[in-house]
Amino acid sequence: MNAPVIIDRRRVLAGGGALIVSFSLGSALAQQPDAPAAAAPSPPGSLKTSPYLDAWIRIDANGVEVFTGKAELGQGFKTAFQQIAAEELDVAFESLKLTTADTRLTANEGYTAGSNSMKDSGTAIQNAAAQVRALLIAEAARRLDLPAESLQTADGAVIAPDGKRLSYSELVAGNMLHVQAQPTSKLKDPATFKVIGRPVPRVDIPAKVTGAAAYVQDMRLPGMGHARVVRPPSYGAQLSECDTSAVEKLPGVVKVIRDGNFLAVVAEKEFQSIKAMNALAAAAKWNETARLPKQDDLPNVLTSLPSQDTTIFERGNPAVGIQKTIEATYTRPYQAHGSIGPSCAVAHFVDGSMTVWTHTQGVYPDRQGIAEMLRIPPASVHLIHVEGSGCYGHNGADDAAADAALIARALPGRPVRVQWMREQEHAWEPFGPAMVTKLKASLDGSGKIADWNFDVWSNTHSMRPGGAGSMLAAQHMAQPFAVPAPKPLPLPEGGGDRNAIPFYNFPNARVVHHFISEMPLRISAMRALGAYHNVFSIESFMDELAIIAGADPVEFRLKHLDDRRGRDVIEKAAQAFGWKPDQKPPPDRGYGFAFARYKNLAAYCAIASEIEVNRETGRPRLVRAAAAVDSGQVVNPDGLINQIEGAIVQSMSWTLYESVTFDDTRITSIDWQTYPILRFNSVPESIEVHIIDRPGQPFLGSGETGQGPAAASIANAVANATGKRLRNLPLTRKRIKEAIDA
Repeated sequence: MNAPVIIDRRRVLAGGGALIVSFSLGSALAQQPDAPAAAAPSPPGSLKTSPYLDAWIRIDANGVEVFTGKAELGQGFKTAFQQIAAEELDVAFESLKLTTADTRLTANEGYTAGSNSMKDSGTAIQNAAAQVRALLIAEAARRLDLPAESLQTADGAVIAPDGKRLSYSELVAGNMLHVQAQPTSKLKDPATFKVIGRPVPRVDIPAKVTGAAAYVQDMRLPGMGHARVVRPPSYGAQLSECDTSAVEKLPGVVKVIRDGNFLAVVAEKEFQSIKAMNALAAAAKWNETARLPKQDDLPNVLTSLPSQDTTIFERGNPAVGIQKTIEATYTRPYQAHGSIGPSCAVAHFVDGSMTVWTHTQGVYPDRQGIAEMLRIPPASVHLIHVEGSGCYGHNGADDAAADAALIARALPGRPVRVQWMREQEHAWEPFGPAMVTKLKASLDGSGKIADWNFDVWSNTHSMRPGGAGSMLAAQHMAQPFAVPAPKPLPLPEGGGDRNAIPFYNFPNARVVHHFISEMPLRISAMRALGAYHNVFSIESFMDELAIIAGADPVEFRLKHLDDRRGRDVIEKAAQAFGWKPDQKPPPDRGYGFAFARYKNLAAYCAIASEIEVNRETGRPRLVRAAAAVDSGQVVNPDGLINQIEGAIVQSMSWTLYESVTFDDTRITSIDWQTYPILRFNSVPESIEVHIIDRPGQPFLGSGETGQGPAAASIANAVANATGKRLRNLPLTRKRIKEAIDA
């Protein structure tokens, strides 16, 4: 590709060739010599970093293909992205092909995380599609010698006033779409939408509900070997002895691989690999060290560890008077992703090139880590995303990918499938970090919050790959890679301090983030990061303050909120639930309410809940929930409803059941008995989700907007039902029963 030049697009097309130039926005928008310099506008979404239109839209004789660097994890964005492209290109939804994260085919969009897929990739696809449509119209206008304004697009073709049609595949030639995106696009008027805003069945669901191949766990390649890894029994354990001779003679065993503390076996059939793994584990002798903290004293352990303390928000108005002051501490344990399907990956090493199929959430960062681990160039590593049966955060996916790559290197030419076992997933995946929050607030004479103080203690919330040291296989090699130094994630996205800054309007407020670099347990990203616990803390405390003020919880929130869209979702959720001030719930039931804007910049969500508590056993049951959400322009209403319903159910499981357990040496919550999750018989009777659509407004990520409000809404309902405030997650029936009896 030659250096970018400034050229008139229509003039090139008129010359009869394909459009194969790049536009230099900086030169095209250059100032006069005496004029002050101005920053050139950049294209929206991920077009900023991958500006060529053919990184997103490609057209050939086979039709239209759409590309995204994001990974489908069950969010349903594949369907939404197809809707967006179909709308802006005027092609049939069913005719489109969508390709997701692949290091040889798609743009590098980093990680699929933070509810950013619609904001980043959806916006890029929308604008790229609009600009591609404009290019196609311009080329048709040249060929037909007609004004572009007289042409229309429909069903994958440009149509002239006399009905003559030129299909998109006829119009595209050569590198016509290898053009840099412009800063602005002529997007369609939302009033004309035919596909966006309509419920469309998700394209990823049929295979999942019919038992067809849907996940990386289902992959089977010709000649594939089956591998299992023998993990150390605990963090830091050293392999002191392992006689592999007997294992190597077992039926079907192809190879035993040992590299330092990394120990694995490959067999012809899967059950043979499991039997060989068990035999290998029995032969392995490990030296272990007690290094884990006391679980019963975890909050004190965390707040006593060295921390980097940063005031991330401060506002002062000393003129405000103070009448009443309360304080509270809230805690969250380590929590697991609890993936229903343990992690899996397939790798194939051929002629010095490694291909890995993985359910990682970042194919490019994972490629970098695997390349470093294998000491080969990144260009020699090809990562292809395949959905996994369990994700949303940094679970064992990246580790399984590294395992598969290291094992496949030892068996060149043969595909290898690595499947983790349940106890390995539970013991070795990176957990969501434990957290402590301490709150102090005061009311003025009118019952409004006059002063607010919020302190949060937390580890980092991301140790995702990028370097080899983030992956277990690389850490366990004879020449190990060091775990990278933990770092706080910068605001406004944030990590442990995500959603720590109040969205409400308080005259005096101070928020301090106590970043703990030492990590007692292996941790990384878990859905919503610190927002889950911070919103739980803020919204629980808002209820405590409302009670002291003698105010209705919904009215109390509205009294402190100026944001119109936030007020709209609060009012909508309350109305849908049938919330009334001073309304008394039935016996042994309680009502709860909570609200947040995710990251203070993404989607708005409010949730009202009704909880039933069995006072004899302490068992809580979420009877019903009503939610309202504003995520900007809605592409697929059904998909958005799915996300909020899922957020409520997942958060309910975290909030009522889930906690990692450990002794001084090992993780002990290694199965579904020791790490219980929500069961089907505890799913709420009803969940209503009400959408406030904002046609023409930017997409606001919604995949993680509901977890925090759901937790606080449930906790507030439990307090309303029992008259006792529980501040330590999870709100198990044992803790509820103890509070009732206290």
